[in-house]
Amino acid sequence: MKDEAWIGIPVRRTDFDDKAEGAAVFTADMALPGTLHARTLRSAVPRARIDRIDLPSLPEGYHYVDRSDVPGSNIMPNAISDQPFFADGRVNYVGEPIMLIVGPDRQVLSDILGDIRVHYTEEKPILSIEEAEAATGGFIHGDLPYFVSYEYGKGDFERAVSEAAFSVEDEYRTGYQEHAYLETQSMLASFVGGAVTVYGSMQCPYSVKESVEAALALDPENVRVVQLPTGGGFGGKEDYPSLPAVHAALASMKAGKPVRLVFDRKEDIISTTKRHPSRIRIKSYLSPEGRILARDIDVCTDAGAYAGLSSVVLQRLSFSVCGVYGVENLRVRSYAYATNKCVSGAFRGFGGPQAFFAMEMHMEHISRRLGRDPLAFRRAHFLKQGDTSSTGGLLAHPIRLDDIADALKEASRYGEKAALYQKASASAGCRKGDGAAPLRGIGLSMFFHGCGFTGSGEKDTLKAKAKLRKDRDGTVEILASSAEIGQGSLTTLRKIVAKTLGIPIGDVVHRYPDTARCPDSGPTVASRTVMIVGRLLMDCALEMKGRWKEEEFEVARSYVYPEGLSWDNDRFQGNAYPEYAWGGNVVEVEVDPVTYEVGVTGVWGAYDIGEPMDERIVAGQIDGAVAQGLGYASMEVLTAETGRMLQDNLTTYAIPTSADFPRTKARLIPNPYKEGPFGAKGLGELPLVGVAPAFASAVGQAIGRQVRRLPVTAEYIMRLMDEEADDGD
Repeated sequence: MKDEAWIGIPVRRTDFDDKAEGAAVFTADMALPGTLHARTLRSAVPRARIDRIDLPSLPEGYHYVDRSDVPGSNIMPNAISDQPFFADGRVNYVGEPIMLIVGPDRQVLSDILGDIRVHYTEEKPILSIEEAEAATGGFIHGDLPYFVSYEYGKGDFERAVSEAAFSVEDEYRTGYQEHAYLETQSMLASFVGGAVTVYGSMQCPYSVKESVEAALALDPENVRVVQLPTGGGFGGKEDYPSLPAVHAALASMKAGKPVRLVFDRKEDIISTTKRHPSRIRIKSYLSPEGRILARDIDVCTDAGAYAGLSSVVLQRLSFSVCGVYGVENLRVRSYAYATNKCVSGAFRGFGGPQAFFAMEMHMEHISRRLGRDPLAFRRAHFLKQGDTSSTGGLLAHPIRLDDIADALKEASRYGEKAALYQKASASAGCRKGDGAAPLRGIGLSMFFHGCGFTGSGEKDTLKAKAKLRKDRDGTVEILASSAEIGQGSLTTLRKIVAKTLGIPIGDVVHRYPDTARCPDSGPTVASRTVMIVGRLLMDCALEMKGRWKEEEFEVARSYVYPEGLSWDNDRFQGNAYPEYAWGGNVVEVEVDPVTYEVGVTGVWGAYDIGEPMDERIVAGQIDGAVAQGLGYASMEVLTAETGRMLQDNLTTYAIPTSADFPRTKARLIPNPYKEGPFGAKGLGELPLVGVAPAFASAVGQAIGRQVRRLPVTAEYIMRLMDEEADDGD
């Protein structure tokens, strides 16, 4: 293959053979001599003081591990550090870890676990955003009902409101989403001679390393973290793996043998992080001609029992909720409320799916009320190059929203179908019952995803590093801590290096990250790996190319913030992201008038991701993201009204199968980003964030009702159908 084909054209994935043949060694497969197992005792109540724990005597070779065994800090380092590794006298959610039982036989561990009795003094839990808002005392933490609150604005909001002719106001709600990765949380630790090595399933090896250092009070050189093949992450293996990693490390330190900790599916669902439930209120103020003059937006998320990553999720949500529209006058307020439920955390899109669901449904509502074509109304408000973002940052690069909209309209025949289905819906009165024809609808959404960490995070917090090493035989090794979690980074980064050096891709070696060898390249999150780490490796390769005659050497690079960008984190003003990827989706549906089941008959996408690095990997990311987004939109129900997850397995919690939805007909809109390697931006999250509003809009058109919450299940549609038909108000 010529080197020109290494970028864009598909190549065989580095990890394909091992995974296809079943040879990949996951954490549950890895064997170290004398390895013990661990099980976790977890809280059975959402809020309580622990009065005492009755523990059965242990057989020889078995151990208890709890708070008293933590030589260092019992608090996990995070964006806001407040979550204990082990409960310390009280519990704040069902599933909170209290202690471990460690020994050679998992069945014996399960029997011991069943014999332990925890005596609680239960306290009244806070179980919803509304309960947290209404509370005047008895807060979970401190003297406020929320972990963080933010407010920012743009323009002269009050003046614009006074000049408006009318307003449109809506409230939208979204629920939890479970990551449902194939491989549950899994860690194996070996403590020998005052040092520990942790192997496991993770997205962020250096975050795990930081937590293990803190809990075990070890110097950095005595903690090594190795990512093993990882069966999916989607954000669920961003910060949470630090808990089982520390547990396994502490257990190995106490037992004197390697310890493996692998969650079962029920344990994983009830105890790990989820997508934040949200309530979003948007009020738009319009001119007599229907131009949006100002917006007032109120965002509330259910953060769960500890703050975790909720502060940064809330920031991205707050910046995304303004959508792809140029509105000069804004007021945005947001809150992350504390509740006695599992901790909400990172999930693919990181607040974007909630934000774009609310904004796109609101734009759909306004366009219907005005009697405008939904796409034309959106176009009239699209951001353009030279505009400023909601936070006042200059959008200096080309924005191809019109091209995205044109591609969607042409491929899906959106305009023609929307008019036809709207007419049919109105004339049929959305009949229901036996004999009625299927109800059809088509919906559209437009969206973006900021690539990289929010604000100045890439510059001030992460300071990513990467290395290349040339060996005497002419092979080049990539040294970066970016994790392979199924998205193809082991392959994509090799392609970037091989193309830059002009050598065969087989001469570039890229292994799973090991903190003993790889510098900290930052976490594998925020659609940053190709754009940020890929560019670092490209720059390393450019220097290496000029020194190629040297036999054996290393080249290192650290991230440099692009010129012209600035960020004020106190006022939320400036460039919230180094760059944006842009996209649009169209979804077409049929609703059964008897059962109210929804069938998806077509999905289209158009995406500006700069330049694709590998077309097959890109297609896989798009298909997977769209399926995950359709699951979020249509079927993934996870409820915890009493604090306990009612859907605690993959029978009661439904996720899409490959047969549930059609393949996405996707088109890429070329728009190279000069700071990315060969023009690349981020991809992994973008195709997901706009799926739900396109689906919900399609269902809303089909049934003649406004959809204001996710997921849009048959039961929810049935309730909507008992309401008066939507008149656009």
